[in-house]
Amino acid sequence: TGLISLGSAVRIRPSLPNYMNKISMFCLSLDPSHLDKIKKLNCIPVGLGNNLFSNQWLKDISGKNISKKNSYYGEYTFHYWLWKNYLQNLNDEWIGFCQYRKFWVKDRETKNIKNFESLNQKLLKSIPEKYEKYDVILGEPIFINNFSFSKFIKHNFFNMISSPSLLLNKNKRNIKFHFDMWHGKGNLDKAINLLDTKEKIDFTNFVERNISFNPHNMFICKSKKILTQYYESVFPWLERCEKEFGFKDLETYGMKRIYGFLAERYMPYWFNKYAKTSTMPIYFQDISHFD
Repeated sequence: TGLISLGSAVRIRPSLPNYMNKISMFCLSLDPSHLDKIKKLNCIPVGLGNNLFSNQWLKDISGKNISKKNSYYGEYTFHYWLWKNYLQNLNDEWIGFCQYRKFWVKDRETKNIKNFESLNQKLLKSIPEKYEKYDVILGEPIFINNFSFSKFIKHNFFNMISSPSLLLNKNKRNIKFHFDMWHGKGNLDKAINLLDTKEKIDFTNFVERNISFNPHNMFICKSKKILTQYYESVFPWLERCEKEFGFKDLETYGMKRIYGFLAERYMPYWFNKYAKTSTMPIYFQDISHFD
């Protein structure tokens, strides 16, 4: 059995059958009205932030938590809660994370979903057998070197003047360049300098050599040990980053959510280094738009 914390109450949840293709899929939301839809999708409802969620939700505000940092950390306030309050009670089964507007789907050709029933039919409900040899599934990578000219000028005017080759050579617009553009020039370097020594060089190489990454802080992992090790790496690093960036003077969205964006770059690096990974498609559909 496993424990589910529901507000201040704790109840016993029977474990899912120990088949490797089953998923405990946590669906994160900021809106209590999403409860019935998330349950109909066979996901575990997770409420983030200060809204009044009923006891049918898991909430990042119970137990040992950093819920007050949600506007800065995003999804990672729940990951912290999971790490500190819940993870030790789980079996080694597929554990996945989605969001009320981003979902795992079975087919990368999925598009133009018109209603809730169609979305439910397209969602990933079990892991295909061909993925059983992998430890972690990440979202299909996005390429961050294909910006429109107008965005490039708007956010990188001074970088372009100092390095005009960036305009002509898309392959030089790497993860580090992209992060500098949206989240403050030099901030990624400052954060990397706070990593454990064994990660600094490899993560630096990752952000400087790659023009794509697996996005959205979404993953599916079947090893509790691997997931625990990831949390033991990312959270102490983010806490050290707080001393560098703080919370008070983070005015733009790109800066206010810097901790979530740092984790988003670190996640694919870490899992690809320490686990056997594959990818699956993620589909954008806000369930708020369905009746």
